[in-house]
Amino acid sequence: MDNNSTVNAFAALAQGTRLDAFRLLVSHEPDGLPAGEIARLLGVPHNTMSTHLATLQRAGLITAERQSRSIVYRASLDSLRDVVTFLLKDCCAGHPDLCAPLIADLVPCCPPKEKAHA
Repeated sequence: MDNNSTVNAFAALAQGTRLDAFRLLVSHEPDGLPAGEIARLLGVPHNTMSTHLATLQRAGLITAERQSRSIVYRASLDSLRDVVTFLLKDCCAGHPDLCAPLIADLVPCCPPKEKAHA
């Protein structure tokens, strides 16, 4: 990850509908969502949504895969991790304890799923 890639990612996310679409896709990992479903859930016309999804895809934040007649989009969690890591790489000038609250805020967002008891 470098400055240009990070700027491109932020530029892609610097629009409300694209940010909403990306967050929606992150919440639907690992299955992803078809383009039409994304448009429906966000209340955006299909052609407009296609343009937004293309912008996110060019920035490397999402991937697309054709499944039969649909295109299913998924968030690229590796790209998201790269952006966040790039921003925090030299966290707080060598004082990682200053970043601890940020890291602590991220941990509870994704609790492990409970295993079904057989």
